Amino acid sequence: MHPALSVIFLTTLIGAGQGLFLALFTGESYAAINIIPEQRHQFFAVGGLIVLMLLIAGLVASFFHLGHPERAWRAVTQWRTSWLSREVIILPLVMLLVALWSIAHYLEWNPTLLGMELGSEITLTLGAVTSAAVFLLYIATAMIYASIRFLREWASPLTVINFTLLGAASGFLLATAYATNYAQNLVNFYGGWAMILTLAAWFSRSAALIRNARLKPKSTIQSAIGIRHSQIAQKSMGMMGGSYNTREYFHGASRMVLRLIKWLALVLTFPLPLLLIWFGMSSDNAQLILIALFVQYLGLLFERWLFFAQANHPQNIYYQTVG
Repeated sequence: MHPALSVIFLTTLIGAGQGLFLALFTGESYAAINIIPEQRHQFFAVGGLIVLMLLIAGLVASFFHLGHPERAWRAVTQWRTSWLSREVIILPLVMLLVALWSIAHYLEWNPTLLGMELGSEITLTLGAVTSAAVFLLYIATAMIYASIRFLREWASPLTVINFTLLGAASGFLLATAYATNYAQNLVNFYGGWAMILTLAAWFSRSAALIRNARLKPKSTIQSAIGIRHSQIAQKSMGMMGGSYNTREYFHGASRMVLRLIKWLALVLTFPLPLLLIWFGMSSDNAQLILIALFVQYLGLLFERWLFFAQANHPQNIYYQTVG
């Protein structure tokens, strides 16, 4: 498939935003049961604003992929059968819930019911509901691709697992970088979780790459055009040039480029950020953690490009030669 930059930025930005919210709510939940130090409401309010900015940036990026953005609202009408429609519905819901959670923290809302103060209960309840919506959004986004059965590189539970783990890992790393300025006593907490999630994502993404490398095509050029002759060679695709099929269903990169991007994605997304986080936490060096954040996001861009490029559409068996 042809990787669209708009979709690459959409999935990586909202994934990181979702992960950041999960990190913030995890910190709030752990503090509620006295496992980690409690933070000021302002810490969560500003963090929630960053989450919203990432979600909005991803939403804006998605519009560049639409031929007619003014008709985008029609996507919600197919929610019964389309995972894309479900994503379009769930994303604004997540944004609304994050906004309410952030406002509750910003206002330090602490209503009283029957003589009992409900401040923490309100934000914890809102956070739990928002976290559930965040996981639904991860599933909906990943299932847009995992539900396409004839694209066998995508049609796997590993697609959902990878979208979730990669988004959570980048979000917790972002929370680590955020904590270096606003909650230094949480740096090791968030950094430890970022390392665990990055390792888990490394394992699951490697499993997907190994699985995809072992896939064998079910179709041949004979079955693609309905001719059973043993020797068929395509000389021209017709019209002496490219078409929608060759532009949208094939990336056009050589095997060498694919191999280079694969290794860039693996190194920049997993081992290099892990080392930078480790040394950053060990030496209390906030700059190393910030570098780890940018390195991993760059790796995620390569990883998501590879994810789309590796999907081999069956029509490419027919359109093998441009001219």
